Amino acid sequence: MSIKAADVKKLRDQTGAGMMDCKKALTESEGDFDKAIDILRKKGQKLSAKRADREAKEGVVIAKTAHNKNNGVIVRLSCETDFVSKGEKFVALAESFAEVALKNLPGSKDDLLSLDVGGMTMAQKIEEQTGVIGEKLELSEYAKIETAAGDGQVLPYIHMGNKAAVLVALNLEGPQYEEPGKNVAMQVAAMHPVAVNKDGVDATVVQKEIEIGMEVARQEGKPEAMLERIAEGKLNKFFKERTLLNQIYVKTTSKETVEAYLKGIHADLTVTDFKHIKLG
Repeated sequence: MSIKAADVKKLRDQTGAGMMDCKKALTESEGDFDKAIDILRKKGQKLSAKRADREAKEGVVIAKTAHNKNNGVIVRLSCETDFVSKGEKFVALAESFAEVALKNLPGSKDDLLSLDVGGMTMAQKIEEQTGVIGEKLELSEYAKIETAAGDGQVLPYIHMGNKAAVLVALNLEGPQYEEPGKNVAMQVAAMHPVAVNKDGVDATVVQKEIEIGMEVARQEGKPEAMLERIAEGKLNKFFKERTLLNQIYVKTTSKETVEAYLKGIHADLTVTDFKHIKLG
């Protein structure tokens, strides 16, 4: 049958597939748009299977917060090459996934992949776009922060042209705290803390640091009776270097901590949570 150019364009606008792929799909489906979309989707599934063993190390990381700043999400959409990651359509796709995540605040990445995106699940959309783009695409990571109204605000920061993103939750609301929040988010991106404070460090991490500290001291020839105390000293150094509020604030030449920086703005201001996702 004869396929009209306007129909090919309509299918291309709807799916993002190439003109020739759209024409072939419409020809195969005898002009049925729904069947043509299914054909393009199956093509994406076949390509996904062929490229399943490829590494998707490039991509973009998107952070978004709600208008009232009570909630925020980070989504990482991965691809194979830097060339694809810089394309407007790929970035727009990641942005659309982040919008869906922010609207629904799913509890997990799997829950996010099951949500509707233009009449199909996000997982199906990724398969479809794998066929369109020709590279393995993967929703690699997802994180969120939720706060109740009146319990503070969530602020986003995107680092290095979508190569990393951070959410920081402050306990106080108001525009006067947005710049400090962004500064702390930049701290997270630069210094990679593992927790807000020492109370937030996982017990297995603490135990591992103690074991490493004792073994290092043992190899240095320190007396066995002193090993635990030496390890505790190394653990305190770990807390200072790897927990956010105890780190030295990087945007100042003084030796004040992030906690001191925030208290200098308001005596009660602090960070209650953060999320950090980056490529690699």
